[in-house]
Amino acid sequence: MKKYMITLNDKVYKVDLEEIEEASSEEATTITQSSKPVITNDSEQSSRETKVEAPMPGTILGIAVKVGDQVKKDQVLIILEAMKMENEIVSPLDGKIVTLGVSKGDSVTVGQVLVQIG
Repeated sequence: MKKYMITLNDKVYKVDLEEIEEASSEEATTITQSSKPVITNDSEQSSRETKVEAPMPGTILGIAVKVGDQVKKDQVLIILEAMKMENEIVSPLDGKIVTLGVSKGDSVTVGQVLVQIG
């Protein structure tokens, strides 16, 4: 499986591509969407800071961190409700919370910055 990052309309998407044998016309094609947050590093910001963006639209149910907290990779940062399901948004790396871009009860859109980790 190969991993790629694609930028479309100034949004960054992570894509996993798997090479397969040529499929017969009777086989269905399946497209899946990851619920992992999109992670970007803008050239304008410090190269050590990482933005964690909303992977889908929804409502912030809870925030498990505050500015200044040290976090570990895979630690829960935010609980995002989308389509009546609670989704845990986790830290992609070890670091320190630099900014929080949302508050409990906020509605968010795809790609909206939730937290910034430095």
